[in-house]
Amino acid sequence: VQLQACGGGLVQAGGSLRLSCAASGRTFSRYAMGWFRRTPGKERELVAAVDFSGTSTRYADSAKGRFTISRDNAKSTVYLQMNSMKPEDTAVYYCAADLVGTWYRPDYWGQGTQVTISS
Repeated sequence: VQLQACGGGLVQAGGSLRLSCAASGRTFSRYAMGWFRRTPGKERELVAAVDFSGTSTRYADSAKGRFTISRDNAKSTVYLQMNSMKPEDTAVYYCAADLVGTWYRPDYWGQGTQVTISS
């Protein structure tokens, strides 16, 4: 599985962004999908994840109520809708695929997309 993330950019605090991650291959629907972010000096954080069917989601406390993860298995794409964004959301965001869904060691990673929130 190859993952291609896009949708990052620069927005003002309070604004919104929608990240997309398109997967190649015909096994996308077998994988749980997630979005991680990394900021210099901080540990990598699992922001949101969705199971293979799209029916079960999980969020970091920092994302609850503001971010929504979804997937379209017909399009082999996972999305992260981010609203009410804050400067502390600034990071490089990575999509990932995990066959087991534990997120201890994802199987595949996208290339990362920069998200910058100005105050």
